[in-house]
Amino acid sequence: MFDVAPTELMLVVVVALVVIGPKDLPKAMRFVGKWVGKARGMARHFRSGLDTMMREAELEELEKKWREQNEAIMREFPRADGADAPPMIPATSVPAEPSTEDADQLAAATPPETPETHAVPPKDGPLP
Repeated sequence: MFDVAPTELMLVVVVALVVIGPKDLPKAMRFVGKWVGKARGMARHFRSGLDTMMREAELEELEKKWREQNEAIMREFPRADGADAPPMIPATSVPAEPSTEDADQLAAATPPETPETHAVPPKDGPLP
């Protein structure tokens, strides 16, 4: 991070020794060390806060995408148990009493019902 050459470091030590003196130099070094430690701690705390905010923003974005995809899937494939499914044939288009000819045509036109491939398990019972 800081590019300090050994000669520059030696110059700083000599100036500190002359200005502060050999008696108070250890105290000054401890003081500087504490402040450097506090600065590093604050930088670490700041960085972790930014990382947390970034993770939360990414999670919110992923949750939004998941909700959109889930809604698209639910629109494309309605529930199999029919709880939220709209009626397949409107009530106004079906005659009240079909004639025998209509019933024969309807039976011939509709294929026999096949069992569902994705059975919905009972809500309160055990899974099959």
